[in-house]
Amino acid sequence: MEAPKDFLINPINIEIYISFAFIFVLVVKAVRIFSSIFSKKYIDLHCHLDGSITIEIAKKLAALQHMEIKSDKELEQLLYVPEQCQSLNQFLDCFGYPLSLMQSKEGLSEAVKLVADNIQSQGVIYAEIRFAPQLHTDEMTQEEAIKAALDGLKKTSLKVNLILCFMRGNDNDDKNKETLKLARKYLVKDNGVVAVDLAGAEALFPTSKYKDLFAKCKKYGIPYTIHAGEAAGADSVRDAIEFGAKRIGHGTRAFEDPSVVQLIKEKGIFLEMCPTSNMQTKALKNMDDFPFMEYLNNGINVTLNTDDMAIERTTLPKEFEYMEKNFGLNSKQEKKILMNSINAAFTTNDVKEELRKKINFSLF
Repeated sequence: MEAPKDFLINPINIEIYISFAFIFVLVVKAVRIFSSIFSKKYIDLHCHLDGSITIEIAKKLAALQHMEIKSDKELEQLLYVPEQCQSLNQFLDCFGYPLSLMQSKEGLSEAVKLVADNIQSQGVIYAEIRFAPQLHTDEMTQEEAIKAALDGLKKTSLKVNLILCFMRGNDNDDKNKETLKLARKYLVKDNGVVAVDLAGAEALFPTSKYKDLFAKCKKYGIPYTIHAGEAAGADSVRDAIEFGAKRIGHGTRAFEDPSVVQLIKEKGIFLEMCPTSNMQTKALKNMDDFPFMEYLNNGINVTLNTDDMAIERTTLPKEFEYMEKNFGLNSKQEKKILMNSINAAFTTNDVKEELRKKINFSLF
């Protein structure tokens, strides 16, 4: 039965419709605000720029630079680690194509912006994105690469800082020295370059080789984290700690020497752990031995991160879910981990306090 026409056009009824519509809009806004304030929030301290170029981001970067836009199938083969990845060295082969998209100022700047926006959409409220300027010099100098990345920071609303990576390798000492010089020049407490790192093939180029490099970092007051205990064992972690690192990228294999684990605990070292990455690079023969929970329960400052989210096809929420499902991680422990991340962050105390407030309001 249809309503009478005079009912539909009655001014009183129109006012009712408008009122209902207005209330509906207010409710939708309230739900969004509630979700924004109280939904789960995350912090990613170990996020490689070149490992975070998703298919969607790759297409945008290619289009921006008038490069060939490849099919999804082609991009999957170029960007995703093979299911039967055998080692970290094979894993590192996946970085070639994403790096090719970031050899211009506009490409690198936009990549930083797009990666930051992507992780923000996943609930991340603070991130430290790391990259090696020496890997972006086909068309730029290292300094121009850093400036391009800093420009990208200005285009995102996510709170994010940059870590510059030295690279393990042969015949690149001069490039690492240049990165060190530029890190010193551009170092800030927040909103820019806040630290340096050592990345690359750990098993092939031992951490001990880079002692002098980090001695200079220490002399210049440049904060640093060091990849160690991923493809190499506990001795690599010990070297990094002896160099003065307050944070260790991964640190997974520290458990191979209990004295190193004790050293981590005594010095309050923060571990940037990345389970999906360790599973795919075969850092451990069996992921049942992944020591995250053992470290956590032993009072070690563990954090949970993505490492190379696009290559691994993961997100930070998925990393937490993985730990929940496979290791029984609970909400209280998750909050502790995020507080560890805040304490470990290369940023100011004021920023850390704001992050603590946001985590305390979130639904953990």
